[in-house]
Amino acid sequence: MTAKLSQEFGQGFFYPSIFLFLALSIIKHFPIMKTPYILFLLLLPAFLFSQNLKGPEEDIEQILANIQSFSKHLMAGESEKIVQAYTSDGKIFPNNTRILEGPEALRQYWTPSGSSQTVYHKVLPEEITVEGDKAYDYGYYEGKTRREDGSEVSWQGKYVIVWKKVEGEWKIYLDIWNRVEVRE
Repeated sequence: MTAKLSQEFGQGFFYPSIFLFLALSIIKHFPIMKTPYILFLLLLPAFLFSQNLKGPEEDIEQILANIQSFSKHLMAGESEKIVQAYTSDGKIFPNNTRILEGPEALRQYWTPSGSSQTVYHKVLPEEITVEGDKAYDYGYYEGKTRREDGSEVSWQGKYVIVWKKVEGEWKIYLDIWNRVEVRE
């Protein structure tokens, strides 16, 4: 499954490889450190960069693919495809507003206004748990918006999603997120 995740999430799983390469290079030049630290250095990336994935692999893979598709559609401004990622009774909980429910409310929220555009969006799940025909995941997201004047602003936050399996396909039922301060 790790190989599959690295294909799906690209650079996010590339960093442990870089860390391991650098650690082994240091050990090569300082042989005194070899014996006691090799095991530690080999296991450290697994702890630092691991996700907690619980449930059937096929379901986890579909949810991960749906997460990537959501980001792709958001960056492309494809509001109709974003709405299709939700159940027919799907709800979103954006900051500083009421709960929005159903396809029309979601369509209005996700339809880009003005000429600003999301140019980067990535979801970084910390945990995905599948229990029967329901699942949840939580983690962090990050993105960048290009404003009308051409300037770009970065943002990041945390999220929780509750998924429902509808006719064999995982769809978002509840979606809540909050932005957190970007540290540059």
